[in-house]
Amino acid sequence: MNREIEFGKTLEEVKRIAREQQNFITKTEVEEAFSALSLSAEQMEMVYDYLRQNKIGVDEPVEADAYLEEEERNYLDSYLEAIGAIPEVTEGEREAITLSAMAGDADAVRRLTELMLPEVPQIAKLYTGQGVSLEDLIGEGNVALSLGVTMLGALEHAKEAQGMLGKMVMDAMEDCIAASEAEEKSDRKIADKVNRVADAANTLQEELRRKVTVEELMEESGLSRKAIEDAIRISGGKIESIASK
Repeated sequence: MNREIEFGKTLEEVKRIAREQQNFITKTEVEEAFSALSLSAEQMEMVYDYLRQNKIGVDEPVEADAYLEEEERNYLDSYLEAIGAIPEVTEGEREAITLSAMAGDADAVRRLTELMLPEVPQIAKLYTGQGVSLEDLIGEGNVALSLGVTMLGALEHAKEAQGMLGKMVMDAMEDCIAASEAEEKSDRKIADKVNRVADAANTLQEELRRKVTVEELMEESGLSRKAIEDAIRISGGKIESIASK
């Protein structure tokens, strides 16, 4: 396997382990994960710095609340207040509810969903600061939770339920972040295309001292007709240095 690819996969695995441990990992765990790559001390320090920049504590826990914006704190307070009235249960009662939910009892499924709701914002706090708001992360987590509690019939033991549901919530939040990153990347590519056409058109306009035609811009810039017309369309016809037809 290409060394760079192996490094990237190992780093993602280390991040996954840390997320499952409430954004905490030890240096020993990191070193064991990267042992096959024989990284230097300097390279390992770069890995540690990267993890810390991603709000992952290395050998010491991080306080997730410290990274929340004021608006997110206010939303979290309101959310926790809204679900604060959910009655608590003993471990025995929780196990009984889980077993009933695994058997498909609708009331138990609803009750277990309620009991798991406080877990969602705790998980969401681990993913803040990655381009998705806390509110959206919690929303995605709640959807995953609602789906997950209907899928517990595949489990053999009640104690497996919380881990399964927690993983589904985490996966949903990670998918949401990945989708957001992909959309942002796509938006940047579109903006770059428009800017490239606009810059070329502005330069030619300054030379000719008038608005330019698509044909003139094609000839002088080397841009294709499709690239120019796409940029005009995407910008809503607001590239003022290009003459309208």
